Amino acid sequence: MNAMIFAAGLGTRLKPLTNQLPKALAPFQGKPLLWHAIRELEGIGVERIVVNVHHFSEKIIQYVQANTWQSEVLISDESDLLLETGGGLLKAQSLFIPNKPIIIRNVDIVTSTNLESFIYSHRKNKNDATLMVKSRNTSRYLCFNDEMQLCAWKNIKTNEQIEVIKAENKVDLAFSGIHIIEPGLLNEMGEIRPFSIIEAYLKLAKNHQIKGYDVGKDQAWFDVGTIEKLEEAEQYYKSGK
Repeated sequence: MNAMIFAAGLGTRLKPLTNQLPKALAPFQGKPLLWHAIRELEGIGVERIVVNVHHFSEKIIQYVQANTWQSEVLISDESDLLLETGGGLLKAQSLFIPNKPIIIRNVDIVTSTNLESFIYSHRKNKNDATLMVKSRNTSRYLCFNDEMQLCAWKNIKTNEQIEVIKAENKVDLAFSGIHIIEPGLLNEMGEIRPFSIIEAYLKLAKNHQIKGYDVGKDQAWFDVGTIEKLEEAEQYYKSGK
């Protein structure tokens, strides 16, 4: 299958580290975050990995080219315009192996979740897209009905809500920055432009099977997009948990 690593972000929350390098090259356990993301995907047999770049793009390109990978690793260059997650995925579309699903992850995620089980669930349920979610405190939640179909989004800080499917019972879960999408769904997202992939999923959920995969509270998960969270993840894994 294909994979995409979102590595184009400005990394403003990781300053001062990102004054000199992109967040994808921020060190974790002695290796760049990008190294960990690629190795994780290679470990589940991904054939082709696309990495999008923008902030300090030349440094990521040099890093990718200077290393030997088991998978084919390609670059989708967004140096001219940062396209966000949805636009970045569409720009990279021509680089993927045709007609194969794409597993997508943010570069600044560290997790112990079993990705093979995640992929198996996606295939077994014949989903158009599967979003990894978790019960944790956050300001923005994805909402799912009894069948774990995506039905709404809400921001508890601003009280914004988007409801796409009526549901009597809803469970609110936090997006974990990892998802799988079938290639045909990309053709329904319009032209290449800056937009959020979550925005696209919400629009498509009315007519497509877009489901959540709850990894459970016992699975380690860190958004290491800040210095504090990066250090917290380092301490967690050093402790051997």
